[in-house]
Amino acid sequence: MKDIGTADIIYVFDLLGTFVFAVSGWLLASKKKLDFFGASVIAFITAIGGGTIRDLLIGNTPVGWTKDMNVLIAIVLGIFLGSILKPVFERLRKTMFLFDSIGIGLFTVIGVEKTLEAGLNPIVAIMMGTISAVFGGVLRDILVNEIPLIFRSEIYATVCFGGGVLYWVLSAVQLNYELSLLITVLLIIVVRILAVRNNWSFRTIR
Repeated sequence: MKDIGTADIIYVFDLLGTFVFAVSGWLLASKKKLDFFGASVIAFITAIGGGTIRDLLIGNTPVGWTKDMNVLIAIVLGIFLGSILKPVFERLRKTMFLFDSIGIGLFTVIGVEKTLEAGLNPIVAIMMGTISAVFGGVLRDILVNEIPLIFRSEIYATVCFGGGVLYWVLSAVQLNYELSLLITVLLIIVVRILAVRNNWSFRTIR
């Protein structure tokens, strides 16, 4: 059972993840030499793309960000700070990567949780958790003419899918909610960091 304190913590990290994804979208768009409007669109889609697709697929409408102005504020803040502090964020690339890893971990859990609450199959819930975490980045990469990260050899979506499976298993055995959340997010963060640091990847098709 989730208590109010836990819900508040998840909400804060959800907004933090939204902010970080907005910044990452802005930084990539700026490298592509897009104008302010174009970069803002990329930042917005990066931040809410995965959650929007998830909500539409599970019939949770209106989608989450349309009912919470704080999400839009987080995105606008990401765009604003990304535009004026671009050199700072680029120097803090490792910190941003950590926040990004936290974000995909939390978005995975949130996606699984919301889908299960909608009464859908656990397999669907795990898929929706993965979509929540990675599809904002997929849409971002497609719009800026990049091969999406999940279609490359780098381990990315796989760790989210695995985290979703773990979270469902922990929920199924009725482990404490806070502990299930912590274990799942930490696993995703650690595996993601290790995968990048050690160049873990899947073999490409030849």
